[in-house]
Amino acid sequence: MQTNLSPEYKNTTDGKAAEAILRKCVHCGFCNATCPTYQLLGDELDGPRGRIYLMKQVLEGTAPTRKTQLHLDRCLTCRNCETTCPSGVDYGHLVDIGRKLVDAKVPRPAGEKALRWALKEGLPSPLFSPAMKVGQMVRGMLPAALKNKVPAAQPAGIWPTRGHARKVLLLKGCVQPAMMPNIDAATARVLDAAGIQSVLAPKAGCCGAVKFHLNDQDGGKAQMRANIDAWWPHIAGTTVSGDADGASGGRSSVRAVEAILMNASGCGVTVKEYGHILQDDPAYAAKAKRISELTQDLSEWLPELADALRGIVNPATIKALGNVAFHPPCTLQHGQQLRGGVEAHLGALGFNIKVASNEAHLCCGSAGTYSVLQPDIAYQLRDRKLGNLKDMTPEVIVSANIGCITHLQSGTSTPVKHWVEVLDAALRDVAG
Repeated sequence: MQTNLSPEYKNTTDGKAAEAILRKCVHCGFCNATCPTYQLLGDELDGPRGRIYLMKQVLEGTAPTRKTQLHLDRCLTCRNCETTCPSGVDYGHLVDIGRKLVDAKVPRPAGEKALRWALKEGLPSPLFSPAMKVGQMVRGMLPAALKNKVPAAQPAGIWPTRGHARKVLLLKGCVQPAMMPNIDAATARVLDAAGIQSVLAPKAGCCGAVKFHLNDQDGGKAQMRANIDAWWPHIAGTTVSGDADGASGGRSSVRAVEAILMNASGCGVTVKEYGHILQDDPAYAAKAKRISELTQDLSEWLPELADALRGIVNPATIKALGNVAFHPPCTLQHGQQLRGGVEAHLGALGFNIKVASNEAHLCCGSAGTYSVLQPDIAYQLRDRKLGNLKDMTPEVIVSANIGCITHLQSGTSTPVKHWVEVLDAALRDVAG
């Protein structure tokens, strides 16, 4: 696609990056065929090709309008279009740039601005956990729209205490420990059973995605730098204050971890992009690149975990579980380009796990904060996804991202869990 950037953007970092992406687009429209919002709304401007044209116009000097902003807001950033695109258009990074440029010129209504501020400041806040506990206590009295965002309280179970020579870092994160603490604990137990110790760096928090994708890119980058600082001693194997998990005083040598494992695919795709996002930061570019290289989704370790756990999974528990439907999050299958691993390796352990035969590639509508900001579209996509999963008559639905799990659970009585939780439940008693 030929571009003629306006002088305002011609020699800027964002302008150069956007132009390089735009030049790959051949306007074929294959992307629209797999775009959830285009399928629902049927509007060219609510598909990737139309949004690309809108962003191109802005970069070439056309003044954006509230309508421009709305069409970009409606994008789920599911990146299904990237999987479909024959030309390799990096749409996800382009829409980050486009939203930033449009928001700089188009004021938002006060109510919308307040909601976005509350999400970007509230979700990563230390106050989120106590607020979630209060919400869970009064969950039965909450209006349906709010109740959908407050999962029932769940016990986390026991965190393993054994030490192992092999260590990996887990992200402490922001909303997952408060909403569904058993995901992290189950991850630690599964890794422990395979002879791998999970390490948390207490000063590592939100991955930065919430702020970054709500157009507080500076705030998101600050959280990314804070995580790099918290993780770096464990990666470099240096001496730090505290014990191996950084939780107590004293001085000790920290053995370098093998990887940073992500059990929330939305966080995983973001941390894998630290190197890209911070590439122009002279103080953090090299470290960010190393962090991205070390980051893997938990499912990427499943081949090794399956081999290690084969003798200690309980066949009776797996059989009693029945049919398991796997919903692959967009951040896993499109953002990280990881497909087929969860169902293949859990299947090899005896689980009767499958993906839907229809529209498994489509977004469930969660998309981070999207289900709060665009609820009508989000709930249509949720119900469409659940309809396809229901055809599999599952006893349980599993996924790999806290947002998808919470969103899907709000529309069904079938239990929705992280796949690592069902694997953890199938392990025989292992000393921990």
